[in-house]
Amino acid sequence: MESGKENSKILKNKYIPTAEFYSQIIDSLQDYSIFTIDNDFNINSWSSGSTKIFGYEADEVIGKPFDIIFTEEDLSGDIPGKEIKIAIKDGRATDNRWHIAKDKSLFYAYGLVFPLIGLDGEMLGFVKILRDLTDRKKSEDAIKNYIRELEELNTHKESVLAILSHDLRSPLAAIIGTSKYMKENFRKMKPEAVQEMLDLLYKSSTDELDMLDYLVEWARIKYASHVFTPSKINLTDYIDKVFDTLNETALIKAINLHHEIEANTSVFADGKMLISIIQNIVSNALKHTDKGGEVSVFAKKEEDKIIIQVKDTGVGMSKEIMDKLFTPQVKTLSETRKKNGGAGIGLLLVKGFLEKNGGKIWVESIEGKGSSFYFTLPIEEPAYKVGSSDEIIFDESA
Repeated sequence: MESGKENSKILKNKYIPTAEFYSQIIDSLQDYSIFTIDNDFNINSWSSGSTKIFGYEADEVIGKPFDIIFTEEDLSGDIPGKEIKIAIKDGRATDNRWHIAKDKSLFYAYGLVFPLIGLDGEMLGFVKILRDLTDRKKSEDAIKNYIRELEELNTHKESVLAILSHDLRSPLAAIIGTSKYMKENFRKMKPEAVQEMLDLLYKSSTDELDMLDYLVEWARIKYASHVFTPSKINLTDYIDKVFDTLNETALIKAINLHHEIEANTSVFADGKMLISIIQNIVSNALKHTDKGGEVSVFAKKEEDKIIIQVKDTGVGMSKEIMDKLFTPQVKTLSETRKKNGGAGIGLLLVKGFLEKNGGKIWVESIEGKGSSFYFTLPIEEPAYKVGSSDEIIFDESA
């Protein structure tokens, strides 16, 4: 009997954790966001770790739909709904994705959501747990981008060697040969022949200079990063500068060159690179547009970026050409230069500048009906740079 009394005392003195105790444990996990949502997918509890990570106080989010933490892109793809469906079906759902905080900044997180089941088996709602992995994501991206840049540098080295050995050396040899012939035969040459050779020398020389300019700019992207100085700039000012430069070319061909961009449209970019980007694309459009045609520039805002469109009524391109337009192979550089006066190298330059500024470029075209080049630039200075690297999947133990 004494033994039974002692066991009874032990049971009476045994500590049974309270709801407050568990709440204190959850609130102590400052590196994790832990909150619950009801069956209508509204937030009904919010940990202090959630406040630290998202910036919302509890009274600001309780009662709100839990999809406020998802980006516009994920909302359009119904990611919140898909998470819930998987959690109900499999007992849990996990993912790694970008989430949005109160101040609209983004952070990368490992997420877990699972159903909250009552004692009688009833569905009470769901628990969502997030761990901020932004620093790790950025480190992984930096490594992958570094590897990619090394690969690109190797490709560029081969391309530069090809240009130096063929695209520059061959025309230079022709210039030297023509000059030598004129030097030795000038007195007995007819004026018409002299004029023809001088025209050839002038054209070959200017082509060489243009190619050298491309190479210098190209090298500046890859090797002179210290000159990269992006800032908030007015897009229309730079469009107008390029139009002033190219206006005479447009007038000669009777091409209507205009833009329909609002005066206060701004982007965050390096000014010198932006001039080069616009000038390369617009001059390329003028080159491939027949007399009496039209080259127009438009811009529209989409979330945190501006999409600029350069549209022409020119000759257009085949799908085969478009597929290779921004990735010219070493063996085709010479052909590209002969056919379109260096546009292949110019567009490679544009692509490099845009990537440096956090943008991208693509083209749409129909043969005989013209082309539209599109490129993007950020509106504000990015708080971080989301790389174009492949998606990184972290294990749950991260």
